[in-house]
Parts: sequence; C-alpha cells; structure tokens
Amino acid sequence: MYKSFKEMPIWQEAMDIAEEVFKLSEQYPKKEDYGLTSQLRRSALSISANIAEAYGRDHTLDKIKFYFYARGSVTETQSHLEYSKRVGYTKAKLVEELDERLDNIYNDINKIVVTLKSD
Repeated sequence: MYKSFKEMPIWQEAMDIAEEVFKLSEQYPKKEDYGLTSQLRRSALSISANIAEAYGRDHTLDKIKFYFYARGSVTETQSHLEYSKRVGYTKAKLVEELDERLDNIYNDINKIVVTLKSD
C-alpha cells in the first residue's frame, strides 16, 4: 500500500503528462489563453487531481467515483489534443505519443476500478 498518492505510478504519469501539456500549450496563440489553452491545461491537471482525491477517500464507492472523474478528464484531454492537432497548434506525432500515454492511464484506471469493485 502506498503511504501517499504521490508514490502511485499512475499519479506520477498523470502529473508528468500535465506538465508536458502545460509546456506544449505555451506555444499556442495568445488568443487561446482563455479558450483551448485553459481548457487543455485544466483537463490534463484534473487527471492527477482526481486520482489524488480518490486516494484520499475512505469509502470504496467514493474512490470509484473519483477514478471515473479522472477517466473522464483523460478523454477530455485527448479531445482537446486532437483539436489542437487538427487546427495546427500541435504536431501530430506529439499528440499521438500523448494519446497513447493517456490510453494507458485510462486502462490503468479501469484496472483499479475492477479491483476496487471486487474487494
């Protein structure tokens, strides 16, 4: 058992992705600061935040709920990245790499939920 959510590999990977998303979105046009840039950064950061929140919950159903919120933030982030690729803000290769890592987090969340439901 982990002593802190910070020890969880899934949280660490989610935080790494949020940091990368922050850096890549710095290149977006200033006109996107209150639009796509903000939405993308918030959805990416929300993944690790909801994993941390799930860790801190006592009741299994609460934990599962926050893991589902994290999973929703994964797909929201993927959608924003896809849009940024389509409009030419982000290179396709970078989006594909992040998308694969986000898919892995999504699948890992599913595994955690299955384990929690079986306990």
